[in-house]
Amino acid sequence: METRFNLFDSPTAAKLAKRFYATSQVMEKSPLPKPLQDLVSLRISQINGCGWCVDIHTKEAAAAGETPLRLNLVATWRHSTVFTETERAALALAEEGTRITAPGEVVSDATWDAARAQFDDDQLGTLICLIAMMNATNRMSLIPNMLGGSYEPGMFAALE
Repeated sequence: METRFNLFDSPTAAKLAKRFYATSQVMEKSPLPKPLQDLVSLRISQINGCGWCVDIHTKEAAAAGETPLRLNLVATWRHSTVFTETERAALALAEEGTRITAPGEVVSDATWDAARAQFDDDQLGTLICLIAMMNATNRMSLIPNMLGGSYEPGMFAALE
């Protein structure tokens, strides 16, 4: 397998990708804890099968101090003891928000209520935006077949 296309070779796509990155910087400075954002981004990327994004979010989370145990168990968080109720609510919302594929499908009331109980309005709004942006980012990586394995933490700092 090879990468089909480098988005940064397209002037317009490069500008849009930089804006996606700038949006992620806004989220990082939000009141939604960065370690939680990393777990949510990793889980969404796992669901979508995006090797490039799994590579990024695993390495960034590890560089920020996340444990290998928790990173390894994100894919099976429902059957793990290492996640808090807040993390579980966010991961459930991320999963259901990512798996909306048919018209009329929505996040369940139980999942919404659990997230609503854990997050204030600003945190919840940020979480919703993170879920939507991560799904879009996965597609920006999957369509041109960007492959995981070569990412180094901090690699995108030059985009700022």
